[in-house]
Amino acid sequence: MSDPLAAIAELPGVPEAVREAREAIDRLYRHRVLRRRSPEVSAESALRGARASAALEGVDVPLDPVRRGEVTDPVVQGALRVSAELGRLAGVWRSAPRQALARLHALAAVGLTDAPGRPRTTPTSVDPLGLGPAPGPEETAARMSALADLASGATTAPALVTASIVHAELAVLRPFGTADGLVARAAQRLILVEFGLDPKSLDAVEMGHFELGDAYAEGLRSYLKGTGEGVGAWVRHCADAVVLGAREAVAVCEALSR
Repeated sequence: MSDPLAAIAELPGVPEAVREAREAIDRLYRHRVLRRRSPEVSAESALRGARASAALEGVDVPLDPVRRGEVTDPVVQGALRVSAELGRLAGVWRSAPRQALARLHALAAVGLTDAPGRPRTTPTSVDPLGLGPAPGPEETAARMSALADLASGATTAPALVTASIVHAELAVLRPFGTADGLVARAAQRLILVEFGLDPKSLDAVEMGHFELGDAYAEGLRSYLKGTGEGVGAWVRHCADAVVLGAREAVAVCEALSR
């Protein structure tokens, strides 16, 4: 039986990028603060990640008002709800990934659509990154079915590769038509937790994507080319985001230790 994710894991530069991301996570997990205060670091990572994910969706607001609960924008609120739900979805991804995605969208899209949690039935979709038209509903449904089987099945690929491909497919297919970016980035974090790279959900990977600026959309455009070079470039981008997210979490640890 073929393992396409394993093949992606062997693309040029990908093994080295995956190793660098793994080393960054390992350094984070060795921080002395985590012996007693890892829940606080996880909570702060989730908050910063939600704020960054909303910014990538087009709503960039300062962190402090978000922390104080003063931001009522539906995109920000959706990002916060999704972030809070990830812990309750532990174990769901492997057995029912489509159910997990529907739940994430139902939370992300409150106030943005009349059909939260339901796949779109028209070609129209929100495109905050300027990626161009998404595939039609039938092609999207077929690719989503294949993605669910692929991402929840047996693979020898590292968690980062699986998470990167799920993230990209959700971002470019836009299966729900609204708030798909929020769902894509949440799914990436969920897979990193579920498949053991970041079991305590400490890495603020969404912040890493945000800090990389235009490289986020450029990476997805590379993925859209469908070439080995383009897909590899996207996975390497995701590895860079994990490294930056780990550094963000280390900074949180340092702040707590002072």
